[in-house]
Amino acid sequence: MINKVVNTIDEAISGVESDMTFMVGGFGLSGIPENAIEALSKMDVFGLTCISNNAGVDDFGLGLLLKRKQIKKMISSYVGENAEFERQMLSGELEVDLIPQGSLAERCRAGGAGIPAFFTPAGFGTEVAEGKEVREYNGKPHILELALTADFAFVKAWKGDTAGNLIYKGTARNFNPLMAMAGKITVAEVEELVPVGELDPNQIHTPGIFVQRIFQGAKYEKRIEQRTVRTKE
Repeated sequence: MINKVVNTIDEAISGVESDMTFMVGGFGLSGIPENAIEALSKMDVFGLTCISNNAGVDDFGLGLLLKRKQIKKMISSYVGENAEFERQMLSGELEVDLIPQGSLAERCRAGGAGIPAFFTPAGFGTEVAEGKEVREYNGKPHILELALTADFAFVKAWKGDTAGNLIYKGTARNFNPLMAMAGKITVAEVEELVPVGELDPNQIHTPGIFVQRIFQGAKYEKRIEQRTVRTKE
């Protein structure tokens, strides 16, 4: 059995260079690869194109890379709670391609499945459809969307084994399984790393065939993007 474990974070992100395209799993701050992002924020790599649902917050997650101006283009569906993301987008410093959330998920899944493009009704009649081919199916207009792939995909799972098989937990599953399929090199960080055979095959969400490198994260802050609590009555 192939052992895909890397022992250091530097080994995990080895090969990342300026001007590359990479995917980052997560939704808000749920299920983001915290350790990989922090390590990337300390590298001298710039001009990156990042495919991610959103960009974290100003001082955490992908916000760390935006703060250092490492990202030149965001392909995402939500600006979120990141004021720096909003500022760079409105000032023209950051190129942003905003995509309907379902279309973004399907473009990643299609890329991982080897499907080059697909038609969807989402976005027709809006700026999203500008310059795209339109066809009618079942009496409804659909626009052509191209699949997305990346040089690297960074994902976060709850458990993984040394062969790269992954299990996600709760809402942290989100974009991670789709993006794990679509990276030329997929790097998975996990909270718990176990030997092959420890995971129930019926519970595995991402088969190890899609993962090239795996490591156990050193720490997880697991912040909440926007905490809302009920006041005492």
